Formats: sequence, C-alpha cells, structure tokens
Amino acid sequence: MAEKTRDGGIWETVKTVLYAIIIAMVVRTFAYEPFNIPSGSMIPTLLIGDYLFVSKFSYGYSRYSFPLGAGLYRGRIWAAPPKRGDVAVFKLPRDNETDYIKRIVGLPGDRLQVRAGVLHINGKPVERVRIEDYVYDDRAGNRSRVQQYRETLPNGVTYRVLDSDPSGGLDNTGVYEVPPEHYFAMGDNRDNSSDSRVLNMVGYIPFDNLVGRAEILFFSTDGSARLWEPWQWPFATRFGRFGTLL
Repeated sequence: MAEKTRDGGIWETVKTVLYAIIIAMVVRTFAYEPFNIPSGSMIPTLLIGDYLFVSKFSYGYSRYSFPLGAGLYRGRIWAAPPKRGDVAVFKLPRDNETDYIKRIVGLPGDRLQVRAGVLHINGKPVERVRIEDYVYDDRAGNRSRVQQYRETLPNGVTYRVLDSDPSGGLDNTGVYEVPPEHYFAMGDNRDNSSDSRVLNMVGYIPFDNLVGRAEILFFSTDGSARLWEPWQWPFATRFGRFGTLL
C-alpha cells in the first residue's frame, strides 16, 4: 500500500511539472516572451543587462512567433500594424534568425532622412530638444557624458536619444523610402546602433519579421556580480528599473 502511494505521489509530481512546462510554453509562444538586452544600442531607454517582457500578440502572429520559426503558414494572423515609436523585437532580415530590438520610426510609404543628427520624416524634421547630458558608467567603471536629446515623433510619442557626434556617417544620410509592408527602425543610441540606416546590415524590416512589442522591464543587473558571487547580487541589481513600462 505504501509502495502504491509513493508511486502515485511521484506520478502526480511528474504531471504537475509537465503541466507547468506546457503552460510556460503556451504563454511564451502566444502571450509574453522574456528577452534580455546584450548591447547598448537602445541606451538610455534600455541598458545592457535589462530583462523585459515582449507581448507576442501585439502585432498578430507570423512564423517567427514560434520557436525556431516553425510556423506552418506565411503572413500574419490577427495582424495589427506597429505604431510609430513602438520599441519592437524583430528577426534580422538578412538571416531571419537573430533577434534585434529597436524603435519603429518609419511606416510603409514614409520617406526618411537624417541630417546633422535630426531625423526627418516625409520632409519634416522631428522635434528634438537638447536636455541634460546622459552620464554613463560602463562595466569597466569608466564614466562618460554623452549629449542627450528629447525626441518627439509626429504622433506625440516622446523619448530620449543619445547623439554625441551629429557629424557622423549615420547622422547624415540619403533618403530612405520604406517599401509596402516594411518598417524603418532606429536605436535610441544613435552613434552606436546598427539599424535600418545600414541597408546591407539591417535595412527595412518586413512586417512578418516582427516578433512583438517590448512592454515592461522585470529585472536589471549592471553585470558587476558574477554567478558564483551571490553576496554581490543585491549590489549589482538595478531595483529602480523593475516595472519600467516601455
């Protein structure tokens, strides 16, 4: 009798674990997927070491909504186009595998150009106001100050961007004409972002390549504590960033 009870308890535990795995997979595929930020291309909005949830349902579902791009159809179902200013995760068009996160600034049919660091949309400059410098501490402990601006898109979405050298190559571009069913995305760290301005690296983003919209930060670490140093974890954790909406 004790043997049967023990076997029954083990089976119940196995079923509970299996149910939990299935629920987690369903949530990750259809609702929210966690992503971490490995680069500084979206500073100051996103920092290296930030962890965030991306809503998979915001733009509908394409083959890239599923693990390994295993969708059995082309196009999107329950499609909803992104809005100008969304921070979006997408599959890099040149390999359809690598995840990138940038801000959507150009919609299908738009003509975009950057002049002396100022983004122009359909011939009109986007409002950009100089604000206080951004003070940045890198992982080596070096501190630097970078010119920071408040940028406001035509639809009223506003955010901060960094641009320390408005004479750089990506601060003075030709005109980009966004094709139908494609989008144009830029990093908020304008001098340190490979984005749609670099056509042979990123270029225009097909609607099908969008994975989802970044929604909220749920964890952040500055990387100063190693995995085997749990006593340092509280000092490396950026508690103030928890719950930040994007």
